[in-house]
Amino acid sequence: MPLYVYQKQLPEAPRSSVFSLPSLKFRFNFHPLPFLASIAGLVLIGTVVYPLLSYEIVSRDAPIPTTTQGLIIPSVDLDGNIDVLASGPVVVGNVDFTKASNWFATTPTNTPGEIISYNISIPKLKIENAVVIYGSDDLSKQLIQYPDTAMPGTLGSPVIFGHSILPQFYNPKNYMSIFSLLPTLNKGDTIVVAYDDIVYTYAVTDKHEVFPTDLSPLEQQYDSKKLKLITCVPPGLKLRRLVVTADLVSQ
Repeated sequence: MPLYVYQKQLPEAPRSSVFSLPSLKFRFNFHPLPFLASIAGLVLIGTVVYPLLSYEIVSRDAPIPTTTQGLIIPSVDLDGNIDVLASGPVVVGNVDFTKASNWFATTPTNTPGEIISYNISIPKLKIENAVVIYGSDDLSKQLIQYPDTAMPGTLGSPVIFGHSILPQFYNPKNYMSIFSLLPTLNKGDTIVVAYDDIVYTYAVTDKHEVFPTDLSPLEQQYDSKKLKLITCVPPGLKLRRLVVTADLVSQ
């Protein structure tokens, strides 16, 4: 009896089409050096941008004035004679911000003939016995008291300028960065001034920002004894001026 075997026919392979996509093969070659360089670049950008953004966010509770005030500034000389600043704002090109006289749009009425120095300490910022000079203009070597402002412990307010840079480079012993953390001061923080063999203790009462064209921080009020510290903000930039005001609490 003959045997029959049935075999199912296999389906035909699909015919190739002119529209069919060719098979693609990807090869991923990892090069660590460019990758690490990109990461390092992003980190560097972040270290610069983050402090600026964080400062702008945190400082929103300190509104920036939109008008210029105090263009007439009562001032006092070392003999206690009150006068009025006659010169108006001046335009300064190629500004050198290591010179205190370039921080506001004004020119001091006179340059003190006598150089006076004293010391200031801010415990919260770890600033100890920093040198303040009255009669100089170089912020790279010391803090500067603005001309025609009162001396410590007297009616009025000494106005002291200090440099600032990005806070991650802060060094309380370097005068190019000494006021970088000034924005972190709050009400009640202590500032100690040693002048003419007397120690004066001030307490922070106010903190606000002004534009360089606003001369009101230089204004002298002779009904109280205050102290003003000024630096540029945001840290590392020169767009505005931060003014920290403190009242004399003991001597």
